[in-house]
Amino acid sequence: MIHPDDLEHCREVIRTGSLSFHAASKLLPGSVRDPALALYAFCRLADDEVDEGSNKVAAVLDLQARLDLVYAGTPRNAPEDRAFAAVCERFDMPRALPEALLEGLAWDAVERRYETLSDVRGYSARVASAVGAMMCVLMRVRDADALARACDLGVAMQLTNIARDVGEDARAGRIYLPLEWIEGSGMTPDAFMSDPQASLAVRKMVKRLLAEARRLYIRSETGISSLPLNARTGIFAARFIYAAIGTQLTRLKHDSINHRARTNTVHKLGLIGISGLRSAASVVLPKSPVLFAPALDEVRFLVDAVATNKPRAQDWGTGRTGALLSVLSELKAREVNAKATIGVAAE
Repeated sequence: MIHPDDLEHCREVIRTGSLSFHAASKLLPGSVRDPALALYAFCRLADDEVDEGSNKVAAVLDLQARLDLVYAGTPRNAPEDRAFAAVCERFDMPRALPEALLEGLAWDAVERRYETLSDVRGYSARVASAVGAMMCVLMRVRDADALARACDLGVAMQLTNIARDVGEDARAGRIYLPLEWIEGSGMTPDAFMSDPQASLAVRKMVKRLLAEARRLYIRSETGISSLPLNARTGIFAARFIYAAIGTQLTRLKHDSINHRARTNTVHKLGLIGISGLRSAASVVLPKSPVLFAPALDEVRFLVDAVATNKPRAQDWGTGRTGALLSVLSELKAREVNAKATIGVAAE
């Protein structure tokens, strides 16, 4: 069990450092919320150690040592470490999940850049989907299809973060936009970071990221009905609150160089209300065939690390129905990307 003092420390870390998760966590049942706070506090500590430290490589190596101690049952004498160790033991947390997060942070430490959108999804899988998979473990959900959709949600959230922070990252010497997009627009990454401007080409890239995030948000919803009923409102809230950042960014004409998109308290409360309605509807609505879509290639290793079964319908099943669903999914993705391209060109 998590010691009450350690739990209170974790709660304070989230209250001051992760407003969106703090708002959504209030809707989770205590059996999930408390270990989730411990989980997020440890992940937040890891992220801050690498992001804010003066020696990022040393920070990653230190985090690896801390993780070794957690899984040895002898955590470092710090509230986040003790709380996270208690969670890992109680829920039999696969070590591959926090190690995936650590790998993503190591990529940050070495300032890795990403050539393609698939590469960006691979990074997102590690720093965000790994946390989503850990949340499934806390809810005692180890179904492969539900895990795949949770990983969709993690990637969507991280793509939203990247789209929102393009200017902030560039000014800090970081870049997460696919390099092939930048070079295809006639720019070089270093030139862009030295003088980030909200040009039409840059806003087009932001819009493309948000289009991919939107596609994955929609896919992720189908997995929420596989979660415990008393946890669904909280997960729907997380989905809608993060997606709303993308909506705000759209209203800013995809300019994340000069603006930082955010949602206010009133907006969050409205989204929480919608989340409650969606949660209630999930009880009676039939499962969508999209639930059984194959996991993204970039997140499959996370699903395999946790799942106790195989996906119910690999490659969308067989026969005409499976083939139709597959091609319709591909067409939908192309439609979203085409609208993004046309929409920005018209601005």
